[in-house]
Amino acid sequence: MSVKERITIIEGDITKLDVDAIVNAANNSLLGGGGVDGAIHRAAGPKLLDECIKLNGCDTGDAKITGGYNLPARHVIHTVGPIWHGGNHGEPEKLASCYRKSMEVAVANGVQTIAFPAISTGVYRYPKKEAAQIAINQVVECLNEMPSIKKVTFVLFGLENYDIYTTILSELK
Repeated sequence: MSVKERITIIEGDITKLDVDAIVNAANNSLLGGGGVDGAIHRAAGPKLLDECIKLNGCDTGDAKITGGYNLPARHVIHTVGPIWHGGNHGEPEKLASCYRKSMEVAVANGVQTIAFPAISTGVYRYPKKEAAQIAINQVVECLNEMPSIKKVTFVLFGLENYDIYTTILSELK
């Protein structure tokens, strides 16, 4: 199976996916927030917050893993994307690191199927097309290095993001 065949793009709700791990676009506290982060915390239930408190936060570009609790996913990998400040403050490198570190944490914990949201494109205002290019490039690079990851799903909110991701993926060689 080619790397491209190991990537799926859907428009939907990441909290409904039955995969080994979903990725949470978290804030540095890991204690919940808006958007995907709030939805994951609500769906997982209060035990997720209890475990996140013990993790003492997370640096931008890093990733940490917890249980999935009331989610169909067995794990939640929390990663903190960069806030967009024009692109000259290390944002591309930090965003790429979110995807790489999440994949590394996944492999280290036996995760074979993982789902990502569009990290940093909501309240952190990262431009959607640039973020999608980084996400897909980084995931493809990781899949080439990490054969134990069988399937990566990008779960996107809204048809605009879906169209951006499917276009970029279709243009890959």
